[in-house]
Amino acid sequence: MNQETRRRLVYGRRQGHRLRGRQAELMHSRLPALRLDCPQDESLEPRDLFDFAAGNIWLEIGFGGAEHLLAQAIAHPEHGFIGCEPFVNGVAKLLAGIETHDLHNIRIHDGDARDVLESLKPHSLERIFLLFPDPWHKKRHNKRRFVSSENLDQMARVLKPGGILRIASDIPDYIRWTLVHMQGRDDFLWQATGPAHWRCRPADWPETRYEAKALKQGRTPVYLSFQRQ
Repeated sequence: MNQETRRRLVYGRRQGHRLRGRQAELMHSRLPALRLDCPQDESLEPRDLFDFAAGNIWLEIGFGGAEHLLAQAIAHPEHGFIGCEPFVNGVAKLLAGIETHDLHNIRIHDGDARDVLESLKPHSLERIFLLFPDPWHKKRHNKRRFVSSENLDQMARVLKPGGILRIASDIPDYIRWTLVHMQGRDDFLWQATGPAHWRCRPADWPETRYEAKALKQGRTPVYLSFQRQ
């Protein structure tokens, strides 16, 4: 059994409805040029991925429908963005948005985000977003949650001192899980100064479709920001 087979799965199915028309075309015509190769020796300098002098590099893990990633890339054309998403339909939506808005500051990894984290040079990112990750509700599946000691170690390695890790969830148990995993770590500092800090979405944090659905169904999102020490 090879390493990839042994690795715990942290995401579910890879495709929903069948891609048609322009979305299917974009997967063949645009994705290859934007797809990220992941060396396994922590040698990847993310600024080299872009055709301009990117100011900062921000990574989104599991961008879903790509609403947040696209909004951030549009608002910050001076920065470079890496989006990780194994779900084919989400990748197709991102490609459509890149084409619509003529964006040149996004690169894509359509697989396991851990491959990207393991390939990056130390202290090469300014922000990481982990927004509404799969909660893996069943207790026996909790070990598949993306927030783990191993993944936090990797995120701490690639974030610059002063860099920000943003995590959001509408599942109370996932928030508890995250805070428990952050306890005792000296490499991340929770930035909360009061309840408003985790109850209110930051002004520069655009709402996602999933978040809107959660609110409509009566679930309350919680927003966590941690600074790399």
